[in-house]
Amino acid sequence: MTQWGAPGSGAGQQGTPPPAYGPPPGPYGPGQYPPYGYGYGYPVPPRRTNGLAVASMVLGILWLYWIGSILALVFGYIARNQIRERGESGDGMAIAGIVLGWIGVGFFALAILAGVASTV
Repeated sequence: MTQWGAPGSGAGQQGTPPPAYGPPPGPYGPGQYPPYGYGYGYPVPPRRTNGLAVASMVLGILWLYWIGSILALVFGYIARNQIRERGESGDGMAIAGIVLGWIGVGFFALAILAGVASTV
């Protein structure tokens, strides 16, 4: 007879094979969800990031003589509409671009006010 496993390891008795893997897990019950990235056995493809959201955030950061701020606002608002319609990701970047765009417009308005006040 063949002995499975090392002596004294408890990995089987004489004549019996070592224990196999356990039974496969059952289906997901109520309140249990599949692991992140899997939709009930099939991998879920990642959502696409909206390109206008990325452009809005980059232009909001760079400002580009305040023209970038205005473009960041335009691209940010368009991107948020597209994200809602298409189910894409990038809403946070669009919001960041909008906020930075308004900050840039505010600084531009302050610069104009300071220029007007200095000529008076």
